[in-house]
Amino acid sequence: MTSGATKADFANVSDGSGKARKSKIVRVKSSPANRDYQRRGVITMGAVLETEAGEAVVTSRPTADGVVNAVLTTKK
Repeated sequence: MTSGATKADFANVSDGSGKARKSKIVRVKSSPANRDYQRRGVITMGAVLETEAGEAVVTSRPTADGVVNAVLTTKK
């Protein structure tokens, strides 16, 4: 069973060029671990998040690392 972070307000979002910034998480758009996680807002590795910076994919394991790191896929 995969477990994820149930509550996170911010993510460290990288734009792919090596620069990262703290961005507010708006919602979980999808999660490959479990379809129900999107509705519940559970963040796991590989989940697609909507942030203030744009759409981003989670690259860290939030429960193991204690932080949400993500890479932008589309900018706002």
